[in-house]
Amino acid sequence: MDSTDIVRRPWDETASAGVSETKTLALDGVITLASGRTLEGVQVAYETWGRLDENGSNAVLVCHALSGDSHLAGLRPGEDAETAQPGWWDVMVGPGKAIDTERFFVVCCNVLGGCSGTTGPSSIDPATGLPWGLRFPMVTIEDMVDVQARLLQAIGVHRLLAVVGGSMGGMQALAWAKRYPERVGSVVADATTWRLGPQAIAFNEVGRRAILEDPDFAGGHYYAEESQPESGLGIARMIGHITYLSDESMHKKFGRRLQASADYAYDFVSEFQVESYLAYQGARFVERFDANTYLYMTKAMDYFDLQGDAPSLADALRGVSARFLVLSFSSDWLFSTARSRELVAALRENASEVTFAEIPSAYGHDAFLLEPEAQHKLIAPFLANGLRRVSPAGEAE
Repeated sequence: MDSTDIVRRPWDETASAGVSETKTLALDGVITLASGRTLEGVQVAYETWGRLDENGSNAVLVCHALSGDSHLAGLRPGEDAETAQPGWWDVMVGPGKAIDTERFFVVCCNVLGGCSGTTGPSSIDPATGLPWGLRFPMVTIEDMVDVQARLLQAIGVHRLLAVVGGSMGGMQALAWAKRYPERVGSVVADATTWRLGPQAIAFNEVGRRAILEDPDFAGGHYYAEESQPESGLGIARMIGHITYLSDESMHKKFGRRLQASADYAYDFVSEFQVESYLAYQGARFVERFDANTYLYMTKAMDYFDLQGDAPSLADALRGVSARFLVLSFSSDWLFSTARSRELVAALRENASEVTFAEIPSAYGHDAFLLEPEAQHKLIAPFLANGLRRVSPAGEAE
């Protein structure tokens, strides 16, 4: 079969969402955080795709994971389509894709505490004129959602057709449903959890320790220094990346193969392919991410607990009115199917409308980034059904 016979599928395309420019908005007033501390003049970096319809009924907010940003799909201005790296969920967002930019007005913003344009520890503290560093207040998933809510209000989005998120983004989507039930029609909770278990918290802590104990960390005030905490952040990324994979995927990709020799070196050098791969992932990460932001993001994930002080998760979700699509992946041991089933059971106890699917995959937690076809089959009809329910034509039926 030659190339002219290949049927193009929506998830095959790259950068089809077109060119998207990052915009920045300064929020008015004061943000009061869960810790009781406040921030004023918060800047939020965001991008949009598609158009908001005249009824304001087709807005979809996509929330990013720990290392993500507002560049969800498509190209940045001036990029070459042949060489550029498209957005982090480009396979899922664009014309004809699961989140169809010809039908939906899609918004994605960098979270509070981030390092890609939204106010965070690398931003300038107006009181000192220097980067915040560890003086930046601790933030929670709920604080991130409150900032998103303020941003959407400011750009004219008063109700969301859906909030979609994977991993830490899924935590935000769940927090939206609980915190702003009147503003959310549907939730896609993808490869996420209603709270982390002790093993996940433990991995996060080891990553933070690697950063905090890096000699170049300088108490979090390393921005003006010649040396940066690259070693600590790189190790933290290596640890985190292991948790995103499955044993099966690592075995298939690397096995016990050596990188550059047929024999052992009998020395403390990186010999196995998996060692070189992790070193490469760590080195790439430090080029684009801030060590302090890594500390804040992982701590926010640790704090997240949808149940809170309620007697049960079902009690905590009593006021939630959104429809739910909950997706898990069979080999994801970090955000396991068991945690997703607990969420689904709590929603059903409240008679919430919920659809659940466990998608077979060998990719581990990263599957939500690497299994577009299976997700397309579930997310696309779920969002389309939601749009039919709120469209004028649907109301007339």
